[in-house]
This record gives sequence, C-alpha cells and structure tokens, in this order.
Amino acid sequence: MSELFYKHHVFFCTNKRADGRQSCEDHGASALRTYAKDLVKEKGLAVAGGVRINSAGCLNRCSEGPACVVYPEGVWYTFVDKEDVEDIVEQHLVKGEVVKRLLIDKD
Repeated sequence: MSELFYKHHVFFCTNKRADGRQSCEDHGASALRTYAKDLVKEKGLAVAGGVRINSAGCLNRCSEGPACVVYPEGVWYTFVDKEDVEDIVEQHLVKGEVVKRLLIDKD
C-alpha cells in the first residue's frame, strides 16, 4: 500500500447558489479558504505528505455552513471567521485534534 500523498486534504465549499438559497459563499467561504491556504503555507505544511487546501463545488451542507471537510478522517467543520480557520489549522491539521466546537456532525 502506498503512502498518502497528503496527510490531510481539506475541501472548502465555495459554492454560490443561483436560486437564492443559503450558500457557503454568502459567508465569505472563498476568502476564508484563501486564508487557510496561506496559513498552511506559512506553517510549511503545503508540501507532499503535508496538507492540501482546495475549493469544492457544493458539498450540500450549506444550511450548516459555511462548511469544509478534512480527509482522510472525513471530519466536517463549519467556520465563520479567521479565528475559526486558525483553530482548524492549528488544532486539527498541526496537532491532530478535532475542533469539537466547530463540528457539523457531533455524534
């Protein structure tokens, strides 16, 4: 079995729905994804075996969002500001600890 290319792969929903329903992009998801990407680079994690931050189309969690998901764990988070993104990066991506207060699926 081959080693994972990335330890963590994070997908941020940056979808903007045309029909007016709530969208992650309504809450600045793209800007916060860019902030996460910059933090990961700053910490030296944006390398093979490290962390990859990506935009995603609709993850179908907009009503609970903005939303992102961290793989390979499949942990779903919501976030509203830079401090939330900092917690996801520092606690989950650096330390390997789930940020319970930001979990979408808490069970």
